[in-house]
Amino acid sequence: MNGGGGVEEFASSAAAAAESPRQALEWKFAQVFGERTAGEEVQEVDIISAIEFDRTGDYLATGDRGGRVVLFERTDNRDHGGNRRDLERTDYTLSKHPEFRYKTEFQSHEPEFDYLKSLEIEEKINKIRWCQTANGALFLLSTNDKTIKYWKVQEKKVKKVCSMNLDPSKAVGNGPVVSPSMSISPKHHMANGRCGEKSFGCSSNDFSIPSDGVPSLHLPVVTSHETSLVARCRRIYAHAHDYHINSISNNSDGETFISADDLRINLWNLEISNQSFNIVDVKPANMEDLTEVITSAEFHPSHCNTLAYSSSRGSIRLIDMRQSALCDRHSKLFEVQEASGSKSFFTEIIASVSDIKFAKDGRHILSRDYMTLKLWDINMDSGPVATFQVHEHLRPKLCDLYENDSIFDKFECCLSGDGLRVATGSYSNVFRVFGCSQDSSEATTLEATKNPMKKQTPAPSKPSRSLGLTRVVRRGPENSGVDANGNPYDFTMKLLHLAWHPTENSLAIAASNSLYMYYA
Repeated sequence: MNGGGGVEEFASSAAAAAESPRQALEWKFAQVFGERTAGEEVQEVDIISAIEFDRTGDYLATGDRGGRVVLFERTDNRDHGGNRRDLERTDYTLSKHPEFRYKTEFQSHEPEFDYLKSLEIEEKINKIRWCQTANGALFLLSTNDKTIKYWKVQEKKVKKVCSMNLDPSKAVGNGPVVSPSMSISPKHHMANGRCGEKSFGCSSNDFSIPSDGVPSLHLPVVTSHETSLVARCRRIYAHAHDYHINSISNNSDGETFISADDLRINLWNLEISNQSFNIVDVKPANMEDLTEVITSAEFHPSHCNTLAYSSSRGSIRLIDMRQSALCDRHSKLFEVQEASGSKSFFTEIIASVSDIKFAKDGRHILSRDYMTLKLWDINMDSGPVATFQVHEHLRPKLCDLYENDSIFDKFECCLSGDGLRVATGSYSNVFRVFGCSQDSSEATTLEATKNPMKKQTPAPSKPSRSLGLTRVVRRGPENSGVDANGNPYDFTMKLLHLAWHPTENSLAIAASNSLYMYYA
């Protein structure tokens, strides 16, 4: 933003909006890509495993289990300089739905096999992160379990050879004189003595110069009229992780990024692929002493020295890279202390944080564990400022969920650009949107379909105050086997991945192999 006080106006308007009760958004269907027909079997490789908007919201990338990255581009009549206008307005509600179109796709990763460890490495894309654009080219990072790749997607002109004398239909030896894709001018060509100039389709291979000679000899001319999108791998960052990579995150400096696996976080420079710095290492000297693993990591949106990572024990650690080269000590710790009498076999499993996201302002962190969403203020480490119950109605079914491994599903979360709402997914292709301002009672449950019917949810309980914190608790259906409409939950249909547009109330949601777009 250049001048005009746009940021200050947005901050003040957002603060004013947070003070007054917000109405629940009415979500509408916009688009769907890759929707399957009735009875069509979904291939495993087509299931979407990662989704990400770029900073402007004009581009969207998805990755799937087959190692492909698919890019979509915004096409509706929205001026690309309108981001500032969007930031300055207090209401993010859209008058018409955004439209995206398929742009291109490329194969990012292939299946591999580590012969030293006898380990098969899947091609599945775990994360995608957009980098800064330059000279009209798009840059992004994608990773599978072991290898990170840096991609450049750019329009290239298609070059063609034209104004040739030779006839492409006349072959010499084992192949044609020129490629069939070349554009040929038929005015002048090399003719043989028997067929003459008019016999353009002559099949003879006799290219001797006729007695009357050649009128003129043309040199080939290279022209370019069309353009095509080309994806090129600029860097490959490999052999730096012994365990599966679960996170990558760009730094606000535009030069570095982090990658995290179960036990370590590495810092990379985008231009250097053969060297990284280990900045977090939680691996104990004896692996039998291992009590927790890293589950997610993300850089602060504006402070290049600050990052946060979550663990399988439900804690979030904020670290400052200025303190030491190896950040073995955190600057702040965010966790909820469970009452000793309430612990059970499943307590640690459901406490594991599957995803964390910084709010756009950098002041708050949103975390998702199996049962809840929690919103944290980084200046207040005594507890979350808000807690949203997502799967409380599944608590009686934890044994069944453990048996079918659903309890280990890793649901992602996201925040709106104005910081007033949060969203996450659930089973039966259901996603939930909560209002997180102090007086908001918004708790919307929708199914990812072309006609998203609003699911019934009981009225939320009133906010209760404790230790100076606002804990907003949302109650789910009490029946453990069915949803609020009486339909049984389908644990095979899980909505794990979703992303919120950076400047509008627009959601991109991955349900199996389909990409749904909604707006409000």
